[in-house]
Amino acid sequence: MANIRFSDVSKAYGRQPVIHGMDATIEDGEFAVLVGPSGCGKSTLLRMLAGLESITGGDVHIGDVRVNDLLPKERNIAMVFQNYALYPHMTVAENLGFSLRLAKAPASEKDEKVGHAASILGLSDLLDRYPRQLSGGQRQRVAMGRAIVRDPAVFLFDEPLSNLDAKLRVQMRTEIKALHQKLQSTIVYVTHDQIEAMTMANKIFVLNAGQLAQVGSPLELYDRPANRFVATFIGSPSMNILPVTVVSESQVRLEDGQHITLTTGQPQGRKLLVGLRPEHTSLAIDETGFNARVEVVEPTGAETHVSLSVAGSPFLAALRDHVPLVVGDTVKLTGPVQRHYLFDADTELSLPLPQQP
Repeated sequence: MANIRFSDVSKAYGRQPVIHGMDATIEDGEFAVLVGPSGCGKSTLLRMLAGLESITGGDVHIGDVRVNDLLPKERNIAMVFQNYALYPHMTVAENLGFSLRLAKAPASEKDEKVGHAASILGLSDLLDRYPRQLSGGQRQRVAMGRAIVRDPAVFLFDEPLSNLDAKLRVQMRTEIKALHQKLQSTIVYVTHDQIEAMTMANKIFVLNAGQLAQVGSPLELYDRPANRFVATFIGSPSMNILPVTVVSESQVRLEDGQHITLTTGQPQGRKLLVGLRPEHTSLAIDETGFNARVEVVEPTGAETHVSLSVAGSPFLAALRDHVPLVVGDTVKLTGPVQRHYLFDADTELSLPLPQQP
């Protein structure tokens, strides 16, 4: 196992920068997830760590070793790819032991390590099968087992679940997290799916346009986002954002003139963005809420997702009850004051929400 340090790391393709002076540390034994939208630089960062991409500037350390100029095979890492990358003409056992065969490991060592990996991943009964005879989840487990037998300092996962169906992705998330708990290895995992990030990581690195937007535990990012981007990216469904103007100590005004009771601690006339998560939204039982027009109603079983329009802005409510709403209805919405978020309208940075009266 080993820690990982990115020190002022940058990457450019010609004159086009894609990673901008990245500073980040992944501690020994952590399950770190790099998450962000497509094109944010997360896979590029992983490939630089693996040695599959050159580093334009800065330094990358694995443990105490600067690895900028080391070949991938010299970095003591193992990578699990999105497309499994199994050899179709080899059995499961042969795929698992391929790297050991290349290293000319003794047969007894190879058999022991292959058997151990197969046992951990539930592949012991599949060792004589070929990849074409396996399900998608079984193939992914073989790819993971091939990494395990190498006993690397760091495991790298590059969107390994994106080819699986929804039900299998949930199962494999659990299996990968359980694998980390057994091995206690350092894992760096890339995904664009924030649900994967939230459910699997000890620490999440949120990237946006080649820069770190925020680093923290899943609940830190959910409860205390540093800016609007993190607030709307972390959490599913995404946080609602409403532009407002401060009108008094205890009220803000929506763009259609509606007032919301909310103490912001900001001066009168200041433009703000107010955030409220769909799961913290409910129908108001009195006249204190704000008006919204129902656009779409989507029953999901446990919840009812209602797409609405609030002062011209889209708004989603995840309601716990089975509510008989009809498209075109006007309803009043509300949410716990302590569950509101404030952002500066210009910088989009988070602002502290003062103690509510």
